Amino acid sequence: MAHSGKHKHPKKHNHYGFQDFFEFQPETGSVVDWNEARNILTSEDFIIGLIEGLEEEVGNASSVIMYTIGCDWGTKDAKFFQQWFEKEYDRDIRQTNLMFLLETWWWPFTAQGWGRWEVDLSDRKHGFMFINLFDSAVARTLGDVGKPVCYIYAGLFAGFFSNLVNKQLSCIELQCYSMGETYCKFLLGSQDRIDAAAFWQNEGATARDIQKRLEIGERVH
Repeated sequence: MAHSGKHKHPKKHNHYGFQDFFEFQPETGSVVDWNEARNILTSEDFIIGLIEGLEEEVGNASSVIMYTIGCDWGTKDAKFFQQWFEKEYDRDIRQTNLMFLLETWWWPFTAQGWGRWEVDLSDRKHGFMFINLFDSAVARTLGDVGKPVCYIYAGLFAGFFSNLVNKQLSCIELQCYSMGETYCKFLLGSQDRIDAAAFWQNEGATARDIQKRLEIGERVH
């Protein structure tokens, strides 16, 4: 679907204001973003209904379903991102500064209401990394329910980064706004790291505790 503003100014990069990024096309009932993807605007009631409906239908498996949806979304979006990034910036995605690449990927999500993020690459040499998410659309909507709720984000990060590095990665939310925290924190890494983090989390470890254990190379026996 075409975005008329992009066709007029194809090299414009500061296009993340609401009026620039979205184009409402009443003749077709469509909302198209700058990257020419179709968008759907939803209410908080939709998010609540989706999550509560899933929990009612499948119980605890709802978290796995949301994570799987996120993974599929992230995998497909990684391919879509590569297409529009290389076209807009006229450079190979593999030969681009990593932080610039990641911020360019996430900016549309911020514009669409998915929240702001911080990526911590300081532990990348250890084989994992952390992502801080502010204003999660899911957690902000559900409020303080005493447990992590952002499974779709964890899946999104796992799917996108797995495609980016061509290696299977997993992701877990270590702290969540819906647990009374000020922001959500995710761990991205290999499955054994995620399994260890999940074990420690179930034992009552905080995100800070888990980070320290991973940094010293502690394993679950």
